This record gives sequence, C-alpha cells and structure tokens, in this order.
Amino acid sequence: MEQEKRYSQMTQHELNQEIAQLREKARKAEQLGMVNEFAVLERKSTMAQAYLLNPEDFEPGKIYAIIGDPGSHFKIDYLNGVFAWGYRLNGDGKEEALPISLLQNNKK
Repeated sequence: MEQEKRYSQMTQHELNQEIAQLREKARKAEQLGMVNEFAVLERKSTMAQAYLLNPEDFEPGKIYAIIGDPGSHFKIDYLNGVFAWGYRLNGDGKEEALPISLLQNNKK
C-alpha cells in the first residue's frame, strides 16, 4: 500500500491536482446532502491551497480579512509554517491558528 504524500512534499502541479479532486468530491458530497463529508473536503482543499502560498507574504502585526467570513478580520501574532497564529478582531480574544489560505492578502 502506497503511503499518501503530505501537502508539504507535493509539487505545485500535484497540489493543484489535489485541490481539483477535493473540490469535485466536495461538490458531489454537497449534491448528495453529505454535510459532514463536504465540510471535511472543503477543509482539506483549504489546507492544500495554503501550501501554494508563500508565508513570507503575510506579516505578523498586520490585520487581514478572513475569506468566507465577511466582516471578520484576523491579526497575526506569528507564523508557523502555513499557519497564522493570532486572534480575530471582535472575537473572544483567544489565540487560534488559521491556514494562510483563509487570509485575504492584498499584496497581489
């Protein structure tokens, strides 16, 4: 049995293929009303997308809009790999980690 590759070990091409497959599976799960399966596949797709981004494009101390959560913003305290650690503005003040693919980067 072949062991699955980690996203961190995949090439850009492999990540794009993986994201396309995950989105297709998520679409089918949504059509079949499989809400939990849909949520898991969407989360996996978000994680794979994070590995296509450069963590150096995200700066600690800066505030970013959260994609898919209109009106919500996230202040980065520090980065660890493809995760931004910090807290949501107008949130409960608890530290959390978000994949950088969920943060709107206006540098593009």
